[in-house]
Amino acid sequence: MDTPRTAALAAAVALLLAGCGAPDGGGSGGDGGGSGASATGGEAVTVEDAWVKAATEEDGMTGVFGELVNGSGAEAAVTAASSPAAGRVELHEVAPDEGGNPVMREKEGGFPVPSDGSHPLEPGADHIMLMDLREDLRPGDEITVELEFAGGSTAEFTAPVKEYEGAEEDYGGDADGEGHESHGDDEDHGGDGEEEHGGESGRGGDGDH
Repeated sequence: MDTPRTAALAAAVALLLAGCGAPDGGGSGGDGGGSGASATGGEAVTVEDAWVKAATEEDGMTGVFGELVNGSGAEAAVTAASSPAAGRVELHEVAPDEGGNPVMREKEGGFPVPSDGSHPLEPGADHIMLMDLREDLRPGDEITVELEFAGGSTAEFTAPVKEYEGAEEDYGGDADGEGHESHGDDEDHGGDGEEEHGGESGRGGDGDH
């Protein structure tokens, strides 16, 4: 009687072990599938060497720069941004107008970030525009910016505020203002590029008024 009972117990233990192994195997497979899937833009994209040009609340606007770096095998796209430091945030580019003058404007479709690649944000080129500033942004301060990606994912980064001098870009003067009437004195950001980025005393907007 002992032998059949022992055999039955052994068989029951074997079944239990087999049953416990199935979920573990399934879980492992699920994890593998998750790691193999493409990461969302918010998970894959980081911002390196981020910085913000110092500006005052009276200036009304300034730019955020750096490099968007995509660590995944799938292309990502930044489609919007926000910051507690600004009432409005837009994604901008600098492109030639009909007369060939560089003009700052919103970039349709946002900023594409290639797979395993990067997308620079630079003065005189693509950049994030902080508008309707809620406070003075002085050198040494830090602000947070949240990026929104195609698909709805988000990512937040912190950028230090720096004084920026020596800009050589020219955003087209009056042409820039015409293209950005809703921005107020957009030349503050770049219309008189060398003066505006040189410090608060060189606000392009002052020249316009």
